[in-house]
Amino acid sequence: MPYWRLSGVYFTYFTVVGAVSPFWALYLASLGLSASEIGLLAAIPLITKLISPNVWGYLADRTGRELSIIRLGAFGGASCFAFLLFREDYLSLAIFISLYSFFWNAILPQFETLTLRFLSEEPYRYSKVRVWGSLGFIASVLGLGYLFDFYSISLLPLIILIFLSCIFLFSMTLPGLPRTVHPDKLSGFLSLVKQKTTLVFFLVLFLLQLSHGVYYVFYSIYMESWGFAKSTIGWLWALGVVSEIVIFMYMPRIFHRFSLYSLLTWSLFITALRWLGIALVPQYLLCMLILQVLHAFSFGVIHAVAIEYLRRSFGPAHQGQAQAFYSAFSFGGGAALGAYLSGLIWDLNSSLAFILASVVAALGWLGALLFLRNQSHLS
Repeated sequence: MPYWRLSGVYFTYFTVVGAVSPFWALYLASLGLSASEIGLLAAIPLITKLISPNVWGYLADRTGRELSIIRLGAFGGASCFAFLLFREDYLSLAIFISLYSFFWNAILPQFETLTLRFLSEEPYRYSKVRVWGSLGFIASVLGLGYLFDFYSISLLPLIILIFLSCIFLFSMTLPGLPRTVHPDKLSGFLSLVKQKTTLVFFLVLFLLQLSHGVYYVFYSIYMESWGFAKSTIGWLWALGVVSEIVIFMYMPRIFHRFSLYSLLTWSLFITALRWLGIALVPQYLLCMLILQVLHAFSFGVIHAVAIEYLRRSFGPAHQGQAQAFYSAFSFGGGAALGAYLSGLIWDLNSSLAFILASVVAALGWLGALLFLRNQSHLS
């Protein structure tokens, strides 16, 4: 298994995420955009996930060429994003973010599929490879947090473009991995998705990401409004991902001790508490530090559970589409709707946006409790 090359793609991919998640909304605010405009622009890459990953996933399962699609996504994403270095008006931002994200959303679902195929004999080692993405995120948020305390955040688009180019360069080092394509089985994907318990599982993930929308887009702005410096905000984001790293390292053991159902339901409950805490006590740094540690559950555990559930529920012929559907429906539809709605609510009451996020996460928790208890693939 090409451990370091796989880890390198995760590392560089999440340096981009680490540049975008805490700082992109701050950059858009520096251009004088309103909260509703920022919410809509932040939702565009998530909206494209409703279509883009499924297009690329279908092509991957049809051709068996995940690696070519990953490379095309990285190159196309960097090429389209480059235009943002020269245009800052709202319409141009919307157009080029749409084009960039169409390619960007091709990368991770297919790379997850490729990684799992490399790990076919040792699927529980996934977390040990994926953890390098978390390290890339931490390096990005901490480094940029300090950088933007001293230099203008107008540098952000150039930095993101450099990171995007690194993804493409790392993807070119990966070896090909032969794959058997089963065209006659591709039509069975929808029949698997339409199973009741599978639909409920995806709906729960949709609600989870819907609750994350306000966090992804406005957490940095929220913390800055309470007087926190950009470097401190970077440390808060980094702490969340450090907790994610720790939990990823222990996930193989955790999977052996606890059912996927238990991990899912407890993590959803903890997520609801996390958003409520951010709404009620944002002025206390110690409380924010504790709540950021809960990112280990609201993202780390649930993402690992989702990847393992897809591995168990969908055969090799459908892995590309399954990963794409997961990305599209939850990170795309759920997070996009959350980002858009939080932008509408933000100017009315920023704390209310996090309270509503807590309610949405609690609904996901109740749905899992009521309908997924006896799901065989979650045992």
